[in-house]
Amino acid sequence: MTPVGGRSRGAAAAPRCEHLAAAEPQSGALAPGTDSAPGQDRVEGLLLGLAAGDAAGWPAARHRAARMPEWTRRLTRELDTFAEQNATTTLPVPIALNQPPEPLRLGPSDDAEWAAFAAETVLTGFGELFAGLPADRRTRAAVDLAWNTLAGEIAAAADRAPEVESAVLPLRARISVRAGLGNLATGLRPPATGHDNPHYFDDAACVRAVVLAVVHPGRPHAAAELAEFDARYTQDGDGVHGARAMAAAVAAALGGADTEAAVAAALEQLPDSTEIGRNAAHAVKLARDFADEPAGAFALVPLLEHQIVDHVYSYGIAAAETVPVALALTVASGGSVSAAVPAAACLSRVADSAPALAGALTGALGGGAAVPAAWRDACRTLAGCALPRLAGTDLVELAGLLARTLAEADHNSR
Repeated sequence: MTPVGGRSRGAAAAPRCEHLAAAEPQSGALAPGTDSAPGQDRVEGLLLGLAAGDAAGWPAARHRAARMPEWTRRLTRELDTFAEQNATTTLPVPIALNQPPEPLRLGPSDDAEWAAFAAETVLTGFGELFAGLPADRRTRAAVDLAWNTLAGEIAAAADRAPEVESAVLPLRARISVRAGLGNLATGLRPPATGHDNPHYFDDAACVRAVVLAVVHPGRPHAAAELAEFDARYTQDGDGVHGARAMAAAVAAALGGADTEAAVAAALEQLPDSTEIGRNAAHAVKLARDFADEPAGAFALVPLLEHQIVDHVYSYGIAAAETVPVALALTVASGGSVSAAVPAAACLSRVADSAPALAGALTGALGGGAAVPAAWRDACRTLAGCALPRLAGTDLVELAGLLARTLAEADHNSR
């Protein structure tokens, strides 16, 4: 099938975050001209909103099922085949049977874990390892280190296996990320790692971009530039444009911008000539007609389903769809995470990431208090279903660590 998206040329017992604490800086500085560091409340809203959106989408249960024995997933596939062959409308769901069901309970999955990966990168950048670099190069150096370290781990796993197909890999990731890491392992560098990539157009970089935005609160363009630097490891075309847009929107929100200003910052990053640019402009225009309605975000769902969401390609993760949906639902909800996330989850085709992106932006706009307490409790701890080493990470603690790190860097730069 032809992929969508334009291409430009060129569980632990207790929540924890201590494995990141070593990255806290002794000294450092935010990039020159950066506004004051974002407060913990907005960073907490960003991470918890993203995690709640990630958990709300139906694919989260399948991602979390990766922590179950393989035979449980095989049985689910067999039951799906049975339903197809016997014309039954009773469809299977992820199952535990005689196994502990904890992995299948409501909670965040892959998007939240890759967001935490980006947060870890930020902390590394402001730690002692890169203290000798100029401020505007520290995070980029940490990004490069993070990707090359992962690529090395995958290459080592492949070398240990009798054949590549049987290698036990240390992570689960999107096609674009796996391809980008494979390219790095063979010696390619960005932008080739993202350009020579079968899923260059997907939104994998967007969930990293919203976290990288914490480095540049109130500076959308600078946040977009940093997001592009990271995105080029795994994306090209609309995949890069989407990362720039989400970073710009969240950076604006972290700097105190309102909903319209944050979305406008995103739209400025999307060229009119691209599919993502056209879709976003149209989706936001539709959303503004619903912004004053009590059921604005929910009322917008059918229009987004019929006019923005594609039903042709095999996967519903194109940045040209998920980013416009997230921006539109942010507008239609008036920046409310409690309205935007459920509406995004209703769009089943893009439910793997659109709810997470909408949750990240609206969470940054509303702060941690905007995320309902029950969702906060259910979604603050990572399961390790995509990045096992992050199992047990507490997103509330991580938000505090990020905020303190950036505040100290801001203080030292004055």
